[in-house]
Parts: sequence; C-alpha cells; structure tokens
Amino acid sequence: MQEEPEQQQSEEPQEPAAEAAPEEGAEAEAPAEAEAPAEAEAPAEAPAAEGAPAAEAEPAEQLSPRERRKRARATAPSEQRPPRSVEERARERAEQRAMKAESRRRWRQKRKDRDSASRIAGGRQDAEPAAAPRAVGVRKTQQGVVVSSKGDKTITVRIDRVGRHRVYGKVVRQSSTLHAHDERNEAGEGDVVRVVEARPLSRTKRWRLVQVLEKAR
Repeated sequence: MQEEPEQQQSEEPQEPAAEAAPEEGAEAEAPAEAEAPAEAEAPAEAPAAEGAPAAEAEPAEQLSPRERRKRARATAPSEQRPPRSVEERARERAEQRAMKAESRRRWRQKRKDRDSASRIAGGRQDAEPAAAPRAVGVRKTQQGVVVSSKGDKTITVRIDRVGRHRVYGKVVRQSSTLHAHDERNEAGEGDVVRVVEARPLSRTKRWRLVQVLEKAR
C-alpha cells in the first residue's frame, strides 16, 4: 500500500518534462517561421531600390523661353540706382529713343542695300530707273490714250504702265484712267495726248490737255 504513492510521485514529475519538449520544439519552429517572412520581404525591397534611379532620371520641367527669361530676371541681382529727378528721367528716355531710332535707320538702310544687291545679282533690276526727286513747283506730266471724249471740254485718258515686279521679276502691266480738261475739244478717241496736272477744275478733273501727240487713224 505504501509503494503506490511513490510510484505516482515518481510518475508525476515526468509529465512536465514530456510537456516541455513540445514547447521547446514550438519555440524552435517559431523563430524559423519569423525569419522566413523576413527573407521573403528582402527581394520585395530590391525592385524599389532599383526604381529609385529611374525616378531621379526624370527630365526637368520644360519651360518656355518667356518663362526662362522671367525666372532669370527674378533671380538676377538688382542694382540699387540713386534717386533721379523728373528731368533726368525724361532726358534718359529721350536718349534711349534716339539710340533706337538710329539703330532702326541703320537696319533699314542695310536691308535696302541687300535687296538692291540681290535684284542686280539676279538680273531683275527694274526696267524703269528710279524717279528722281521732283523739284518744288514743277508739275507732273502724263502721256496716254484718249478712251472717251463724249463730255464737253472733258476727255478720259488711259495711262499704261509696264515694269518688272520688284520681288518676283515678272513683267507687270498696269493701267489707270484720269479726266483732263480739253478747252477746245480738239482730242478724239484713240489720240495719244500729253496732259499736265492742274488745280481742281471739277469734282474729278485734276489734269489739263497740253498737246495731241498722235491722231487716231
């Protein structure tokens, strides 16, 4: 009767030992499982690291020339100028205007010389030479053909002009009509006449007949 409790006591301490073994095995497996996700996450971070240089290699913001000039003016160091009076500012503006006008004059003269040189080099020089400046008090004269003499003391004259186009070099024919005063009604249709400018004689007449050069056949 006394030996049975001893056997029970000897068997009771063995149960915790058997239970401890599974706990140690669970603890051994737990770190293994904890390390496995860490190893699985490591490759996931690699693409992120590889994508970083691609993000840095993106092109800078594209700015228009106007925006670049605006930013350059904003970042440029400003010069502190002494205060000026109204007269000094007006004088400075006048000097700037004079400088700009002189530069425009030189540019226009340069362009004119270049255009004339190109026309001469291309063999497209105008058939008619440039008209000389007309002296003050000298009236203009025109030569044309009478197209109508039905009015009393009035004839209609057609003025024909032929010349080369200053850009394309093509021969261009142009014509215009004018009304002239014929005091003696001596010009008829088809006559070649010479007229001279005169004071306003009516609403449309600003010319006067000078000579009948050729009679119509």
